Amino acid sequence: MPKSASGEEVKKAFHRLAHKHHPHKGGDEKKFKEINEAYQVLSDKEKRAQYDQFGQVFEGGNPGAGPQGFGFQWGQQGANMDFDLGDLGDLFGDLFGTGFGASSKKRGARKGKDLQIDLEIPLEATLKGLEKEITLHHHIICSRCQGKGAEPGTKLNECFTCRGSGQVQQIKRTVFGSLTRSTVCPECQGEGNRPEKNCNVCKGEGRIKNEEEIKIFIPAGSDNNQVITIEGKGEAGKKGAKTGDLYIRIFVKPHPVFKRNGDDLFYSAPVTLTQAALSGEIEVPLLEGTKILLRVPEGVESGKVLRISGKGIPHFQSFGRGNLYVELIIKTPKKLTKKQKELLEELKKEGL
Repeated sequence: MPKSASGEEVKKAFHRLAHKHHPHKGGDEKKFKEINEAYQVLSDKEKRAQYDQFGQVFEGGNPGAGPQGFGFQWGQQGANMDFDLGDLGDLFGDLFGTGFGASSKKRGARKGKDLQIDLEIPLEATLKGLEKEITLHHHIICSRCQGKGAEPGTKLNECFTCRGSGQVQQIKRTVFGSLTRSTVCPECQGEGNRPEKNCNVCKGEGRIKNEEEIKIFIPAGSDNNQVITIEGKGEAGKKGAKTGDLYIRIFVKPHPVFKRNGDDLFYSAPVTLTQAALSGEIEVPLLEGTKILLRVPEGVESGKVLRISGKGIPHFQSFGRGNLYVELIIKTPKKLTKKQKELLEELKKEGL
């Protein structure tokens, strides 16, 4: 994410990380809290502008009047918020081209990009899940150098300029005091080392563009706009950096017979006049492709809804299924035979 990233881009990055680390979804509660704290800083226009101006550390000046420890520590009204953001710098730290944490090193070895694809599945696939093979054209780890960027048999030498840290310090004196700003080392581009000889295939990047076949499984009960996360199947990072994740957003095709609401299914069943008046059995289709018999109550009115338990959609990553609701629609015949008309005339005389 570039330094010029908009507020909306920051917000999207925040929501993606918050979703990944949310405690209710099995995430780390501490990490989730840190994400929220970081977002409070980045979403504030004034605080973000101050960071752009002063960098990571502000020393000197009036300690009660200005920011201290921009990005990783924020002093405000006597309160400190210490962020141990770790790999959150992959998204939030890149806004400013440096890491949040004071201990951040080798900022060039950033995690590969996360990828997102949209996948449309039939409603029937929600019953048992769906295994599918997809093809991605993206960066994968270079097989020749195994992601190191160096030609096999050659060495990785420590960068002389930054001494392996990946960063250099710039100190500037102003009327407010001394400002120290960490920037990416221009010699090694933040890697902390330089290959003795670049890999002949990836030219030192540690990754190449190629097609990759990936098998994915969409769990039973998946719904529209649900996101399935596959860790480590996104873009390969440069020079052995961690691979990004793959996010699959699910879209369920509309069904010609059934309507879905959550884990419940709805079906409209036609009922004849005699079935409505005298009772009877009708065939009701199931999503599995089979049918069951359903008894129509005697004297039922059009619009009556009957419930068939456990014949809906399986609950996502849980036990049990939703229900199938059958709406009875009484069909008035538009064309009658002579005999049918005579019978109805007799019923009419009987007050029906």
